[in-house]
Amino acid sequence: MAKKITIYDLAQKLNISPATVSRSLNDHPAISQKTKDKVLSVAKETGYRTNKFAANLSKQKSNTIGVIVPKLNSNFMSTVLSGIEKIANDIGYNLIISQSLESEKKEKLNAKTLFDSGVDALLVSLAYETENFDHFTTYTDRKIPLLFFDRVCDLPNCPTISIDNHAAGFDATQHLIEQGCKNIAHISGSLKRNVYADRFDGYQRALYKNNIPFKEENLYESDLSIDNAKTFVERIKNSKHKVDGIFVSNDTFAVHCIIELKKEGFRIPEDIKIIGFNNDPVSEVISPNLTTIEYPGYKMGILAGESIISHLSGSINIQSADQIIIKHKLIARESTQR
Repeated sequence: MAKKITIYDLAQKLNISPATVSRSLNDHPAISQKTKDKVLSVAKETGYRTNKFAANLSKQKSNTIGVIVPKLNSNFMSTVLSGIEKIANDIGYNLIISQSLESEKKEKLNAKTLFDSGVDALLVSLAYETENFDHFTTYTDRKIPLLFFDRVCDLPNCPTISIDNHAAGFDATQHLIEQGCKNIAHISGSLKRNVYADRFDGYQRALYKNNIPFKEENLYESDLSIDNAKTFVERIKNSKHKVDGIFVSNDTFAVHCIIELKKEGFRIPEDIKIIGFNNDPVSEVISPNLTTIEYPGYKMGILAGESIISHLSGSINIQSADQIIIKHKLIARESTQR
């Protein structure tokens, strides 16, 4: 491996002090333009790379924002990250993105690694497994801005960004009821996470409002891995009470349910009506097209990025904020047509 060029190598080559090299590279007004041009020319020739992290240590600022997400292979999370990245890059910030893979242990490791990297702020969407939040006190104790999005928790001075999952769960279930469904199953992610617990609550409220009793057998809690779709369909087939509607907490699992149900001879929407969640592109590819709840991920990312950047620039104090709620929207398609 080639030796890394330092400002000391440049200083020796130019026969000037390392301090002069450093000031030249940082466009210090005390250094003549002639000297700056010489330093920049030799730096380019030798392949010198500026260590921005080290350069910012004296300012106690890295111009870097850390992000922890459950998984990167999610269309929804990709759109959120696109929004965050656009705002960060426009202002000259970089992102360090890590994934917890739904593990509390890995989330803790990610939080520590990002802290040790000197990030100026941290954005987090929690893992399925996370039950203890002590790993975030390193940030809150030092007043490093910490914001939760999508899968959030209630920590002091840590704002959150999400949709009203209670209302979204209610709207999805109410839609199925209005289409004539009497026995509605709900496929949920881990109820430890706010998004799924709140959607389940909305589902129950819609049943209650319409005098439909909730049956324990109609709740299917899983990690929403598509491998479980076949297992769920087997459960539907063997149910004591005929299921005529399904509310699924994400579109990908809903699409695979449609595929497995059709293999078993069920007609969608004649026999069973299905609604998903997120409005992922896959919802328009499957036949019949999937009714879903639009969860504006890109907008969430934009808001998360703007909130953190505004705090870092001193224009607002997000640590005194509470929560930001983004509007959702029901998109009716073929899979729930009456």
